[in-house]
Amino acid sequence: MNQKLILNECPRDAMQGLSHFVPTELKIRYHNALLKAGFDRLDFGSFVSPKAIPQLRDTAEVVESLELENNSSKLLAIIANRRGAESALEYQQIDFLGFPLSISEQFQHRNTNKSIEEALNEVAEIQNLCLAKNRKLVVYLSMAFGNPYGDAYSPELVLKYGQRLLEMNIQHLSLADTVGMASPAEIGSLFRAIHEPWSAVEVTAHLHANPMHAFEKVQAAWDAGCRNFDSALGGYGGCPMAEDELVGNLSTEAILQWANEMGFKNGINLDVLEEARTMLPSVFLG
Repeated sequence: MNQKLILNECPRDAMQGLSHFVPTELKIRYHNALLKAGFDRLDFGSFVSPKAIPQLRDTAEVVESLELENNSSKLLAIIANRRGAESALEYQQIDFLGFPLSISEQFQHRNTNKSIEEALNEVAEIQNLCLAKNRKLVVYLSMAFGNPYGDAYSPELVLKYGQRLLEMNIQHLSLADTVGMASPAEIGSLFRAIHEPWSAVEVTAHLHANPMHAFEKVQAAWDAGCRNFDSALGGYGGCPMAEDELVGNLSTEAILQWANEMGFKNGINLDVLEEARTMLPSVFLG
């Protein structure tokens, strides 16, 4: 079995819920430091309404200043509709577009002001745009482990919507524990359930967890066959559309420590990563 850990860094997810605006020049320096570290993907920004996510209103300016030569990291930008996708696709630097599709009807309305069915129709349109431009679409299945709203949920529901996406020839799916409510047992169970039916696509774990529970959640996903993980330096982040109290992203430091203890390869240059770590206070604490 493949013992290589594939790690994606998510500064966009970490920044979007901040109460302060990170200056554009500081954002650029932080992202450029992360690009040198060797992550597979860098979730760097979003093309959504600045009224919805004002912290990322400078994404277009940021992408033009990223130093992409001599590194293998691929850029991912989040979009929430066709208009955002068209804007993102104007930039050749962006390899992946990411769309949040929720298993929870209420959260889909909170996040994109659409029903799940309306969002699925938009995903189909965006997928066609991506194929025409030779880009890749990652669909994040938000609230994939349950939701705090009382909306219907079951692993079968995740598989149902996943099948709809597979029929659109979407090759990259991400299971998101949006509010950090999943137990290790639930994480392992869902990843085992999708392992065979989704074997032809890349599946990523997008977990939110406090540091106390990070190791056991990563271990549960890994044991169930997941090799791709999203994380954020410092464990910052959380979706501002979900709840007032944000649960941080899986800490990059925690997952690298776990991988080191397990003896798994990850390809991250720790010396280079330390340059980005020194910038955390100025970026996230204002």
